[in-house]
Amino acid sequence: MRIANADGRAAVVRDGSAFDINTASKGRFSADPQAVFEEWAELRRWEAATPMQPADGVALESLVAAGVLGSPAPRPRQVFGIGLNYKSHAIEANLPLPEFPVVFTKFPSCLTGPYADLPLLSDTVDWEAELVVVVGEGGSNVAASQAWERIAGIAVGQDISDRIVQTRPPVPQFSLGKSFPGFGPFGPVLVTADEFADPDDLELTCSVNGTTVQRARTSDMIFSVPELISYVSSIVQLLPGDVIFTGTPAGVGGGRDPQWYLRDGDLLETGIAGVGAIRQRCVRSSSTAAVSAATGSSV
Repeated sequence: MRIANADGRAAVVRDGSAFDINTASKGRFSADPQAVFEEWAELRRWEAATPMQPADGVALESLVAAGVLGSPAPRPRQVFGIGLNYKSHAIEANLPLPEFPVVFTKFPSCLTGPYADLPLLSDTVDWEAELVVVVGEGGSNVAASQAWERIAGIAVGQDISDRIVQTRPPVPQFSLGKSFPGFGPFGPVLVTADEFADPDDLELTCSVNGTTVQRARTSDMIFSVPELISYVSSIVQLLPGDVIFTGTPAGVGGGRDPQWYLRDGDLLETGIAGVGAIRQRCVRSSSTAAVSAATGSSV
């Protein structure tokens, strides 16, 4: 099953067409894209049993062209990020491999749609291509063997980071450095795990202005998606609709010599095989001067 946020309304995507869930279900399910996760099991059973006529749908490409696709989970109560979850990224960061998952938070206000512009508020904004999962059933102390059953689906994401704020002494500020406006784009749709032969082994790619900067398989993760769900839920109760950015492989700008950060006009493209791709056009923000003063970076 594929779910989209079509102009603020939850939609099922079939064969390239989006069908409004509230309309097709005759009001049984909410039109709110975030609310559908509260009844995820019921929604899946309804979708599987419900025929939909092509004439009742809207071409997904027309929604893309109109710029109205939003993030599949626009208002989660909790957003988690995972650091150093690929060996290659730990090596480029010159850091030891973690013994346990490195978990931080991104504030929900940073989330945005799959084709939204990316505001550049400093000169040290970096990319991090990631597989994103959205929680379906949730819960506490979820066994790794049951984790995929609790996940609503997979999307493509970017854990955009301002490296100055993220690493500024005396202690790192991961949550703030990764939560500026627009720093959590994801989509374009949410795809359930049963759509893949192996949801733990998907190709992840990222390019800047057409140059590939990241390419990896999610099977290269140090901690797999089920292991992450098990670990996080052993401490925090996962809630329906929560979002988890699962980590990035090597190839980030800050790990290069010389370092390479995003600039005004850059086109950032990120994809996962079998899911789709998201695109961000980088735009220098009019508030850059004030933010640069706060971050200590130049403009």
